Amino acid sequence: MSGTHFARSRLRWAAALQGTHAMKLHELTIEQASDLLQKKEISSVELTRAVFERIEAVDGKVGAFLTLDREGAMEQAAAADRRLAGGDGGPLTGIPLGIKDLMCTKGLRTTCASKILENFIPPYDATVVTRLKAAGAVIVGKLNMDEFAMGSTTEHSGFQVTRNPWNLDRIPGGSSGGSAAAVAADMCLGALGSDTGGSIRQPASHCGVAGIKPTYGRVSRFGLVAFASSLDQIGPLGKTVTDCAIMLDAIAGHDPKDSTSVPEPVPAFADIDGDGLGEVTIGIPKEYTSAQGLDPQVGAAVEQAVKTIESLGARCIEVSLPHTDHAVAAYYVIAPSEASSNLARYDGVKYGFRDKAQTDLLQMYRSTRSQGFGPEVQRRIILGTYALSAGYYDAYYGKASQVRTLIKNDFETAFASCDAVVSPVAPTPAYGIGETLDDPLAMYLSDVFTLSANLAGIPGISVPCGFSDDGMPIGLQIMGRHFNEAALFKIARQLESALSINTRKPNLE
Repeated sequence: MSGTHFARSRLRWAAALQGTHAMKLHELTIEQASDLLQKKEISSVELTRAVFERIEAVDGKVGAFLTLDREGAMEQAAAADRRLAGGDGGPLTGIPLGIKDLMCTKGLRTTCASKILENFIPPYDATVVTRLKAAGAVIVGKLNMDEFAMGSTTEHSGFQVTRNPWNLDRIPGGSSGGSAAAVAADMCLGALGSDTGGSIRQPASHCGVAGIKPTYGRVSRFGLVAFASSLDQIGPLGKTVTDCAIMLDAIAGHDPKDSTSVPEPVPAFADIDGDGLGEVTIGIPKEYTSAQGLDPQVGAAVEQAVKTIESLGARCIEVSLPHTDHAVAAYYVIAPSEASSNLARYDGVKYGFRDKAQTDLLQMYRSTRSQGFGPEVQRRIILGTYALSAGYYDAYYGKASQVRTLIKNDFETAFASCDAVVSPVAPTPAYGIGETLDDPLAMYLSDVFTLSANLAGIPGISVPCGFSDDGMPIGLQIMGRHFNEAALFKIARQLESALSINTRKPNLE
């Protein structure tokens, strides 16, 4: 990160703290903590210890972490301090981060929040984990999620329900709900999540943090346990847009271990700032503003955010994404079909849980998968297997793939006249725990604004833009052209600065 940007950050931070007590270490953003670490005003050991104390104090209420690695984290923190003392290290050196529990971590349990992988310990790190470690980050533990990333509430974990730090009776979103909740509750300074149909952006919106799904192929998926291989993408969640940029700088880039990784140059996202949006054109899809089920409070917050973007100099125009109505149906054919194929490997033979009471091979397969997978995963495997079965492939998966192409073409047409498209992230603020457990279709429809970006492979970011009347966060989604995350960071960062709402914190005392 440039010295100029850090200087601006210190001025903003000093102004924000003027006349108040100093922030607690666990409350720092990555940008703030990195500045203090570089100046030797704090140590990574102190910072990491403060984060673990925070986890001990509040995670019993929130339930964000599945596995903690205190010993390994403190060793990494000590190593980071030695690195910093030698004048080495970058913006992530010494920074405590959490990892969604479907990215492989060598020697550290990786469960995908599923009983079938309850005791799985990978022999290698995912590429993103390798890159974070190379950057000097401190990995504090693994975060809860919907089982195999299948869900939008983090109620579908095989181990525990994660709660929203803003209201413990509400969902945090999903499937990266543990990641979003941990960041919002200051239990880590940033986290990695994965996004197959909105699983970074939607929980980021519900928990009042920033989160970006990069372009498909921007970040390596090597070591990511697959849900739907043509849709999955890893991305960061942070307390601020800049924190997301810092993390994406570290994990983005070509990886020969991933055949879908694209050898595209990676800009220095954390250095993107700029003054005003005078040359930016924003598209507002008419299909989103008139969408059924859009909560009026969400609509009002998004409308106000658009006005703020206009006040920064951007020009807003109406665009059309005519195949939006077909996106949910297409997604819920493609994603379960790919899940059915990817999860066939969990049969009780190679690794993971096995029902040893069974002596017949076929019965062992059935019993292992029935006991090892939760209801939502089983539902999607059945849906996907049916869609791929003989006589139905062309009618379902083939047709859904054609619709996917039409959705991609819709965005390309829109981007011919604008630089980015904005929309709500979710149709409602976070709702009560248990509300959709008996109505999976209602949960699926909550992805209506996010899953098109996955079908099209484009980047999308969620940035906090307001609160509901009862104090629940609301996010704005900004989507851009393939590999143009830079435009999203520019718009999101300036909107965030203009709104100045990300200093508001949930009360967990």
